[in-house]
Amino acid sequence: MRRKSGRNSRALLAMAVLACFGPPAQAAIIGTCTIVIGVSGTMKSNPSINIFGSKQAGGSSAGATITASATLCSILNLLDCYSVSAPAPIAFTSAPSGGDTNVAFDTVFRLDGSGVDIPGSSPQRVTNGTHTIQVDLTATKSSGIFPAGNYQGTVTVRCE
Repeated sequence: MRRKSGRNSRALLAMAVLACFGPPAQAAIIGTCTIVIGVSGTMKSNPSINIFGSKQAGGSSAGATITASATLCSILNLLDCYSVSAPAPIAFTSAPSGGDTNVAFDTVFRLDGSGVDIPGSSPQRVTNGTHTIQVDLTATKSSGIFPAGNYQGTVTVRCE
């Protein structure tokens, strides 16, 4: 009888070990992620007036501070951590007539002072703690030029 119990114990141990190395379980994150908006960015046009962007000469990135705190992330640093992204908007928040016509938007962001541009729609996992993010928005008109006027674009930074 004892021998049978030993086999069951080994089988349970093997299943437990395999469970530890399997793909991470998808579950709700237990914790908080706070985004505090810092500086607003500035978009400038290129000489051809068919690109507005914060990376153009005279432009500047927008910035924010992200503070992530997830219970299991601090214990395991693999599960239950937050991811940050900054997807491109589909239109300007405000623009003169025709300003949104034939326009494609693109965003990139950098975390913690890194010089590496990350595509806005590519979530990046962040560990617990405070992180800085710099976001750049580019609007490219596929035909023609941007009409004169005031433009405003809004990028939503996500922490999920």
